[in-house]
Amino acid sequence: MTIADDVMDEARASTGLTDFGEDTFREGLERLLASLRDEAHLNAAGEAFLHQRIVGYLGQRLQVEDWYRRHPEIDDTEIVTPLIGVGLPRTGSSALANLLSQDPDIRYIRLWESGRPCPPPSTVTGHDPRIPEEGDGDVVGSRRHVPMTIHGPMECHEIMALDFKTHFFQSLAQIPGYSEWFVSEADLTSTFEYQRRVMKLMQWGEPAREWRLKCPSHILVLDALDNAFPDARFVMTHRDPTDVLLSVADLYADIIGRFTDSIDKEYIGRLNVEHWSLGIDRAVRFREAGADDRFYDIDFRAMQTDPIGEVKGLYGWLGTPVSEEFEARMTSWWTHAADQREPSTHADPTEFGMDLDEIRPLFADYVGHAQRWTAHPARLGN
Repeated sequence: MTIADDVMDEARASTGLTDFGEDTFREGLERLLASLRDEAHLNAAGEAFLHQRIVGYLGQRLQVEDWYRRHPEIDDTEIVTPLIGVGLPRTGSSALANLLSQDPDIRYIRLWESGRPCPPPSTVTGHDPRIPEEGDGDVVGSRRHVPMTIHGPMECHEIMALDFKTHFFQSLAQIPGYSEWFVSEADLTSTFEYQRRVMKLMQWGEPAREWRLKCPSHILVLDALDNAFPDARFVMTHRDPTDVLLSVADLYADIIGRFTDSIDKEYIGRLNVEHWSLGIDRAVRFREAGADDRFYDIDFRAMQTDPIGEVKGLYGWLGTPVSEEFEARMTSWWTHAADQREPSTHADPTEFGMDLDEIRPLFADYVGHAQRWTAHPARLGN
């Protein structure tokens, strides 16, 4: 019996269910477990945390399939024209996602449901036990790095984890074998098809609303994402990559360092330079292949200067008005977030083996594109 069989049996035992659906998740699960065993050098806290997460994701997959077995009509739920936020991390995408979540007429992945989409929220009466008191709950990351509230928007990572193909795992542990497989060989078609399946379940029984999704690492896999959501539109946030990569590496080190006593910051630096430069190249090619008119672009500096105006520009491009309630809620959120924002910290690039002068040429082509994209007359605010 493999380690994968062991954790699958544990998930079966914890739920009393047996059907995982199609086995598209199996290769990712096996590769992840092998990397965690052979490469991650997990400490006791890391072993306990990752084991609980893996069994939990398998248990959720069992429950998703059970809900579909008992209620096949869930599949009739429509997911129409989602707006998906992409781009490098640390480019203002989290602030944008939080602003968009203030729109009362849209649906997004809420933090409290992202790792536990079952049961469908519409089927829960009274208090949903997945919703802890504000400030509690199992949240990875600090407010300094990733501002989160329990009702706020979450990225797609944990839903993708139900298929065990997600960039998220490499922010928790040093797993170079899994990371290389993810960017070089993994086919995420099944991952996004399963995400669509889960989104239908999460939306089932609720009024139909357009989805707002966000995940920076989607730039690595836009072709597969497009296959599952062919009518999607995209909002891409932009910032000088040399202002981004060190911050992302520092975030990874902050989280990974909790789960290993043998952190390799130079590996973390190389990993982020390689993956994000590859993702940007793939995004440029995807847009140049005929998808450019499906993108709206926002510059980080413009977002900091006039966040409400940037959202109005985006909504003008979408052909959707910004209601007075939506605008008031955005203004309130931004004011509160500014009051809560903690001072920025700056890591030492040499700790991560990063020479910003050597990194800059890797993104030169993208920087030129981004300048044109964010200045295009069709994409200026209304």
